[in-house]
Amino acid sequence: MRSEKGISCEINGQIIKLEVPPSRKLLSILRDDLVMTGTKISCEIGRCGACMVLIDGEPTNACLTMAYQCEGKRITTIEGLSVDEIDPIQRCFLEEGGYQCGYCTPGMIISVKALLTRNPDPSQEEMTEALSGNLCRCTGYGGIIRSVRKAALLGRDTS
Repeated sequence: MRSEKGISCEINGQIIKLEVPPSRKLLSILRDDLVMTGTKISCEIGRCGACMVLIDGEPTNACLTMAYQCEGKRITTIEGLSVDEIDPIQRCFLEEGGYQCGYCTPGMIISVKALLTRNPDPSQEEMTEALSGNLCRCTGYGGIIRSVRKAALLGRDTS
């Protein structure tokens, strides 16, 4: 007999109510139940950042987050960043070549969103620290850092 529990949380601005086992991972809920495949499956042990989402504004690995931990939380996935138009951070990643295969890109963008929300003028060290939970196996990180710098400059120009 499966023990399921009702959870309620906000995902990308919509209240979601699900009956799931409390130990079910957020990553599988997003991908399998809600068909939000922008959050990627990779290491499944919290080391690569491909599954990064924002939970109450903080970057969090969805592969390590259990359903019961989502109760009452506000969750933003990569799909939630661009509702009517592409997010400026996403545009900067496109313009500055902050991706190669693209698999790590959603997690990178989520981490950058959290960084620039709390600190619109980060130093190089702060950028590196903010991305320390995200791994890219294709690039040398040059395009990624250029993308973050451009997004920070763009954010300052609109403030």
